[in-house]
Amino acid sequence: MASLKVFSVGRLAKYVTDSSMRTLKTNIYRTTVCRYSTEEKTAESDTSDKNLPSSIEECHKQIETLTSEVSTLKNNLKDYEDKYKRALADGENVRRRMLKQVEDAKSFAIQSFCKDLLDVADTLSAAAESVPEGVEGEGAPAALRSLRDGLRLTRAQLTQVFSRHGLVAVSPLREKFDPNLHEALFQQEVEGAEPGTVVAVSKVGYKLHERCVRPALVGVAKGSS
Repeated sequence: MASLKVFSVGRLAKYVTDSSMRTLKTNIYRTTVCRYSTEEKTAESDTSDKNLPSSIEECHKQIETLTSEVSTLKNNLKDYEDKYKRALADGENVRRRMLKQVEDAKSFAIQSFCKDLLDVADTLSAAAESVPEGVEGEGAPAALRSLRDGLRLTRAQLTQVFSRHGLVAVSPLREKFDPNLHEALFQQEVEGAEPGTVVAVSKVGYKLHERCVRPALVGVAKGSS
């Protein structure tokens, strides 16, 4: 019985001691936090008080300084905005030029090949025109008629191929002379022809998608002297 009382008294003493320590720690923590907050607020108040102008003149000076800074920032913003818009415009122009160059490269990629075929087309046309008109009758040799028909058919097919790829013949007879599409070989007086009109075509020209590949060799009418 005596030992039980001693044990109970020991537990009670331990409980009181632990409670006292917890209470003491809590009070110390609260005191420290309150003191830190008070010091921080005091420091902030001191700093804000130092930044405040002490007179009306200083207040006006601060207003002028801030106004000047705002004006400078607005000017800088305007300059940056102008540079940004110019950069956008330059980028758009470069993009359009690149697209145009790509389209031109696609359209005129066969230009050299077309130039090489023009001589073949000229030879074929000359061969088709060299067949005499007398082979139209029944008494004409069959081989000659077959040759004539084959040459004309081949020339027609070649013309269709040229047209399908944008290559068009330029035969400007009785048209106004155009230095972009024609090359004048000679001038002569022709009765009833207006000066500057093409009166003879020595060699047919060609243009590829509105670009002159080979100028037509022509004779031009001139006024009477």
